[in-house]
Amino acid sequence: MLLRGFAGALVLADSRQCERPGSPGLEDLYRDYADWLRRRLRRQVGTDQAADLVHETYIRLAPYEPADIRHPKALLMRIATNLLRDGKRKEAVQSAYTAGTLHPTSTPGDQAEVVQLKEILQTMPPLYRDVFVLSRFRGMTYSDIAQVHGISVKTVEWRMSKALDHCLMRLDD
Repeated sequence: MLLRGFAGALVLADSRQCERPGSPGLEDLYRDYADWLRRRLRRQVGTDQAADLVHETYIRLAPYEPADIRHPKALLMRIATNLLRDGKRKEAVQSAYTAGTLHPTSTPGDQAEVVQLKEILQTMPPLYRDVFVLSRFRGMTYSDIAQVHGISVKTVEWRMSKALDHCLMRLDD
């Protein structure tokens, strides 16, 4: 409870710096609409999260010129709704990542690296490439690779070091 009051005081203290004399400020908007917004959000997310969302909403509102806001309730609700959606999206991504169902997507910069890696793998001798691919892309352990190929773990380690050396040499070119 004290924390919520403190965060609200921080928002209000910062808002005074943005105000012009005689114009409605962020502090006035907070005083007029914070309880209304908190009640609206409480229905969707509960009391504690609603209070946090209200404060985050006013932090996002701070760059706006309060005198230029024609429909404060609509703007506040839009900002709060966007924050709520962002939070749910982050939670969904986090839970999918934790569950192992989310794989990072590639970006254009990553695609260039993928092309370069494919070129390096094509020039790698097959003995080294097999070990490298099984270890790095299939997630197999050295002992699993040794079993699959009928070789010792030491041989797998040696081939892997040769594969990595090959990669480093090609990257330096």
